[in-house]
Amino acid sequence: MIAPSSKLLFWVAVIVLPFALLAAVVPAAAPVSLLLIAALVLLALADAVGSSKSLGGIGVELPAVARMSKDREAKLELRIRNERQTARILRLALAWPREIKPAEEIVETVLPAQSEWSRLIQVCIPRCRGNYQLDRAFIEGGSPLGFWAVRKTIPLRSEIRVYPNLLTERKNLAALFLNRGAFGAHARRQIGKGRDFEKLREYVPGDGYDEIHWKATARRGKPITKVFQIEKTQEIYVIVDASRLSARSGASTLPVGPAKNNSATQAESRRLEAGAATVLEKFVTAALVLGLAAEQQGDLFGLLTFTNQVEKFVRARNGQAHYSACRDALYTLQPKIVTPDFDELCTFLRLRLRRRALLVFLTALDDPALAESFVRNIELIRRQHIVLVNMVQPPGVQPMFTGRDVAETDDLYRQLGGHLQWQNLRELQKVLQRRGVRFSLLDNERLSAGLVAQYMAVKQRQLL
Repeated sequence: MIAPSSKLLFWVAVIVLPFALLAAVVPAAAPVSLLLIAALVLLALADAVGSSKSLGGIGVELPAVARMSKDREAKLELRIRNERQTARILRLALAWPREIKPAEEIVETVLPAQSEWSRLIQVCIPRCRGNYQLDRAFIEGGSPLGFWAVRKTIPLRSEIRVYPNLLTERKNLAALFLNRGAFGAHARRQIGKGRDFEKLREYVPGDGYDEIHWKATARRGKPITKVFQIEKTQEIYVIVDASRLSARSGASTLPVGPAKNNSATQAESRRLEAGAATVLEKFVTAALVLGLAAEQQGDLFGLLTFTNQVEKFVRARNGQAHYSACRDALYTLQPKIVTPDFDELCTFLRLRLRRRALLVFLTALDDPALAESFVRNIELIRRQHIVLVNMVQPPGVQPMFTGRDVAETDDLYRQLGGHLQWQNLRELQKVLQRRGVRFSLLDNERLSAGLVAQYMAVKQRQLL
């Protein structure tokens, strides 16, 4: 594809328009004027014919997989191939998805002579996590005489993976991840009674009858006691709810109201901001931060996501490769407008998790019907596992008159509704507590810190 360049428009303005006007005013100058105009037309046509090969041998390559973090500046490396190895100027643009904002839409670069490959860095900022494809690039070069801009579309195959941004959460928990000298949290041998068999020893007065190894006692003819040690690797599972309630806003800064003038750009911006502020976004970030904490303590970390069915299940392990697998399982997770099925979820956990584990639920139970279903089905797993249920505190759900001052009647009714919801959640907390399940309402901004604090408390109390 070719398009007239500014140079061609300049010469048309300099030659065609004046001489065409001169031929109309002075008939005697018509032959000379037509000759000059025809010469320019022939040059332009010849340049157009010669431009068909001006972009020959030009190619663009991108990495097969590019990894980025949401809301953090990223650099994408492009390799431009110039088979002819001649100096030329190119303008290049990529077909960026809407969720990724480049620093420059169109980049101009100079390909040096005697060089087949050139490198170009594109700076961008991803606005939403997920998996995106870059499938084409647009390049533009000049014709031999510069009268035409030659454009070409080059197919690409590059995958961009935008992961959650853990930088802010890790800053809040810097002491945990600082592993230098005497600073930070370190995996330490715990003192206490565990369930991993270590050795046999002779009976000491005060040992319990349940600790006596009766077969060894019979063989040796004297009392023999079993010695246990604390489990060195314990299983931690984070269970993330990706159903309809997780699609709600988790931040008070979410724009409300219709976009002004029905602008498509503003509407798209609102959609991206809404996607970045959902409760599920906080769940995903908190789950990965807890995985880092479990890795730091030497425990096994697993993951499960569910909606009206179990979506993904990653068996608890440790190591960098396993953490990458958990991250890959979460970064494309999006909420579904369906009702969560706690019956199927608890049945799945009962059948698949044989070893005692810490189960950390990230869900929403402010719907009375869902809360009743959860309480009924948690009976399947609460006796075998330690269950922690965490929910982001909805905006306005708090005891009456603890928020802002009441200025009008609507504020009074709004606080009354929030108080009733808070009271229902308090009742749910007591019901679960009687069943040995801990329920917590956590602040949106402190969700990750709250989960890590709960996990460290379980470790300290040796509940596993």
